[in-house]
Amino acid sequence: MDASSRPVPVAEAGISGAPVTEDGTRHRVTSVLEEIRIRGLGVIDDAVLELAPGLTVVSGETGAGKTMIVQGLGLLTGGRADAGLVRPGVGRAFVDGRLVTPAGSPLAERVRDAGGECDDDSLLIGRTLTEEGRSRAHIGGRSVPASLLAEITDGLIAVHGQSDQQRLLRAGEQRGALDRFAGAAVERPLVAYTTVYTRLRRVSSLLAEITERARERSAEAEILRGGLAEIERVDPYPGEDTAVDTELRRLEHAETLMQAASGAHTVLVSDPAVGGDDTPGAVDLLGTAHRLVAAQASLDQDLADLADRLHEVGMLLADVAADLASYAAGVESDPGRLATVQARKAALAGLARAHSTDLPGVLAWAEQAGRRLLEIDSDGDRAGELASERDRLVADLSTHATEISTARRAAADRFAAAVATELAGLAMPRARVEAVVSQRADPAGIPVDGQLVAYGPTGADEVELRLVPHPGAPARPVHKGASGGELSRIMLAIEVVLATADTTTTIVFDEVDTGVGGRAAVEVGRRLARLARTHQVICITHLPQVAAFADRHLVVTKADDGSVTRSGVVTLDDAGRVRELSRMLAGVEESALAHGHAEELLANAAADKKIFDKSARQQGVDQGVGLGRVRRAAMDEELRNTP
Repeated sequence: MDASSRPVPVAEAGISGAPVTEDGTRHRVTSVLEEIRIRGLGVIDDAVLELAPGLTVVSGETGAGKTMIVQGLGLLTGGRADAGLVRPGVGRAFVDGRLVTPAGSPLAERVRDAGGECDDDSLLIGRTLTEEGRSRAHIGGRSVPASLLAEITDGLIAVHGQSDQQRLLRAGEQRGALDRFAGAAVERPLVAYTTVYTRLRRVSSLLAEITERARERSAEAEILRGGLAEIERVDPYPGEDTAVDTELRRLEHAETLMQAASGAHTVLVSDPAVGGDDTPGAVDLLGTAHRLVAAQASLDQDLADLADRLHEVGMLLADVAADLASYAAGVESDPGRLATVQARKAALAGLARAHSTDLPGVLAWAEQAGRRLLEIDSDGDRAGELASERDRLVADLSTHATEISTARRAAADRFAAAVATELAGLAMPRARVEAVVSQRADPAGIPVDGQLVAYGPTGADEVELRLVPHPGAPARPVHKGASGGELSRIMLAIEVVLATADTTTTIVFDEVDTGVGGRAAVEVGRRLARLARTHQVICITHLPQVAAFADRHLVVTKADDGSVTRSGVVTLDDAGRVRELSRMLAGVEESALAHGHAEELLANAAADKKIFDKSARQQGVDQGVGLGRVRRAAMDEELRNTP
């Protein structure tokens, strides 16, 4: 490998960070795609791409595998898995990327929430694709669904390719793009709108529930009142079922209980006057035993202890005998009371059957039913309060929506003019992109500009980007009115216009320069370089005028067997860039004329990039915030006045 095509050490290349400015500072981007490794994808066997935070250009012969790099980036951002992309014979393809992101960034926090880990300031993401069509994704060492990979990378990496689903072609993204361009004029009322919208949805939901279920609630209230009335009629108290059962058993077996108690009393206490039997009872016998032992207790302490115990037992038996006599005297056979208690038990059992539970369950139901009745009875008042609040919220929402619509329409005109200016320099001087702000009539909507229109969480507007390719032509949706090459250039123009507010940090363009050449190609390069002052830009190109603006230039070449290996993707140094631009210009690397032209392109591009940085410094713009805040008109004027 010669010196012009060998991998360049970081210190030697001077492009390990973003472009170096005249005062030695570097552009800072919060999250940067530092490296991509692709294995087994299409013609790529195993290749590593080392990227720069500024503008990275990838060039190479037709069919060298540049498109596979874009396909790999699509997979890395959660795109659709196509088994046909897997290199024949390898079984599966791998795409891995390393993102450099601060440890405390929102991205790092989101990864940790998903169970992944960041290694210092690096985040590893990847995708595996099998030839059977199965795919797996991983983030920070954790296997995750591809949808989560798409969520994590959304807003970080945007791929604009000929066959990719363009981010800015989605209706929601087009509205979002216009809002970012409009800035605070839309942001402020939109924040207020969102707060009111959230509350209105809650209030409307509660009101609809109360209103739509009014009949059901009325029927429910009647059932509850009937059940509570029956419980109030019976008027049970906690534990009454147990008390009734106890009394009922006593009344039903009064004679038996009395005989048992009387018999037991007779056994304990002999009473010849009552029973006609002189046999002594247990109490008498125990008293005799106690007297015999107590008489000799002074002779032995153990005998004295036994005498004490006999005395205690005698007292206990005497108490039991008295209680048995009292119990027997208290048990009465009362048919009237028995009937009353039986009726009470039947009433309690009826309540339990009606509620399919026991008495404690009935009492618990009564407590819950009482609370529920209070809720239902208060629904009428609650409905009136909610209706009043809803009307007030609708009025507030209408005011905010009208303010948002006015701001969006004003921004749409400025947006169209700014994009037209960019398109003029991209070989589309007669084309115009319109941001059409409209509303859809809806009788159930909110009043905006005198009519009821549909509304949602972002306002009452529908925003659509339409292309007018030339004066007199009808305006059509961008994705329908532009060819592949035109669409890429339109996306580039929009990205440049949105550079001040777009949160995407890495933007990938494939074939953005299709169909242009000469001065227009230089303008494409300029815009990419300017966009790279606030974003990481990766561009697949075949135009030397574009490649000349690169902060890092990668070239892709095939091996003898038609595959791209690690040695087939190299970072070019200055001499290598001249040779590659010569090849792109003339088809050969050793043409002296092409070498001179290549060196001129590189010199002019370097001068233009210095102007970008100088304009930023003159405007006092922090390189980390981005050159996008500098007025492009002033920058273009300086370019025009530069020889």
